Amino acid sequence: MTNLADNHGLIQTNEMENWSQSLWSLAWCKLRDNRIALGALACLILMVSLTLAAPWIAPYSPTESDYYSLEQPPSSSHWMGTDDLGRDVLSRVLWGGRDTLGVGLLVVFIGLAGGLILGFISGYYGGLIDELIQRIVDVFLAFPPILFMISIVAILGSGLSSIVLAVGIANIPSVTRLVRGLVLATRNELFVEAAYILGVPKWKIMIRHILPNIVSELIVFTSLMIGGSIMITSALSYLGLGAQPPSPEWGAMLNYGRRYLRDASWMSIYPGLAIALVIICVNLLGDALRDALDPKLDPSIQ
Repeated sequence: MTNLADNHGLIQTNEMENWSQSLWSLAWCKLRDNRIALGALACLILMVSLTLAAPWIAPYSPTESDYYSLEQPPSSSHWMGTDDLGRDVLSRVLWGGRDTLGVGLLVVFIGLAGGLILGFISGYYGGLIDELIQRIVDVFLAFPPILFMISIVAILGSGLSSIVLAVGIANIPSVTRLVRGLVLATRNELFVEAAYILGVPKWKIMIRHILPNIVSELIVFTSLMIGGSIMITSALSYLGLGAQPPSPEWGAMLNYGRRYLRDASWMSIYPGLAIALVIICVNLLGDALRDALDPKLDPSIQ
């Protein structure tokens, strides 16, 4: 009986691994044929590369003032114009992207890490632990997210570090709820039961058998969460709760430039366009990933 269980478990595990590999290959082919997704991906790569290369390609310093070039419109010497202190807007947008995109990714990492741990524990072990975690999640979800984030920032004080912590914590409950549902749907599969019969430790079952089978849903959710996190962090900075002057963070630039919308609208237009372009590209890529990674949307494997 033990040998039969061992063989059955190995067969089930190998079949799931082969099916997963074929699914990823099919998903890549579908994504490669989606021109909109490839365009969004190329645009994201370009914007990230430009922000990372800001120390070498920015034509001016993002913080030094030039009092001979106050509020100049876009020109050959200043492609995106200058602000009220003579600072080059293009240079500030390039440098500010490092803060905006970096904070957005760090926020997602905190929410994903916390949600994965709590969701796996809640979904796999169940019982009293599951009830306790889910009731705590319900308490957090009962508060409006923006109010919860503003409360944390008000306690910790304004700054990018406070926004990272506030938005990251606010993302944990939704990730926890998603991961719990995925784990509940996967833990009763035959290959998971076979691994349990073979005596595989629970932590190995979660990492080697359950996680690879829910990673596609997590990738899609994470891609969409990146866009939302960038928008929220920029909004908090726009409200004056995030990066403080003279930081060139995009939300802070919007907040600073709103006083000059009539006389120097380019001070707000270009950082606003940068935020919008990143969020649109991330959402387009997330939609394409959802279509590519969801086998239910492919009639050929129904």
